[in-house]
Amino acid sequence: MLLRASHSIRAIARQLGRAPSTISRELARHTVRADKRYDASLAGYRAGLTRCQPRRRPKLHPDSELFELVVYLLRHYWSPEQIARTLRRMFPDDTDRQVSHEAIYNAIYVMPRGSLKKELIACLRQGNGKRRPRSRGQDRRQQIPGLVSIHLRPPEIEDRLMPGHWEGDLIMGANNRSAAGRWWSAPHA
Repeated sequence: MLLRASHSIRAIARQLGRAPSTISRELARHTVRADKRYDASLAGYRAGLTRCQPRRRPKLHPDSELFELVVYLLRHYWSPEQIARTLRRMFPDDTDRQVSHEAIYNAIYVMPRGSLKKELIACLRQGNGKRRPRSRGQDRRQQIPGLVSIHLRPPEIEDRLMPGHWEGDLIMGANNRSAAGRWWSAPHA
């Protein structure tokens, strides 16, 4: 496959089957500043170096002080969101001692099976053995169970011939703090 410098990043990405952002990052990392050309041998050399380097240790490694503090607060029934906020307030200038609530959840659920994992999951508000993030799937908040659409009502209700069939309107206020409703029946014949 022959790639020319005249090709755009999108054209190169299409030919290689990669995202344009990946090609852009690669070019930015391995372009020699003096002549502004991509150096493939430099890229290969750097890839070989980074392959041999060990992975960075996570902030919430089980042997770290930060992990011990998080476990202590979880045992006192703090939520991961409360812990993350408190750590940001306690250490405003030290990002090594700050973690997000997602990192706390991940640290708990990635732990190997054992009594500590069970204990920490039990300390969470929901206490679920498996985590289902809100971002995946359908949002289930503020939905009425067993809701039937108004379009599926029987046709005799639409005719309004039989007394006793009730209809209504409900208007909810801001943040569901107030509501106004009206109900009426079909007129008697």
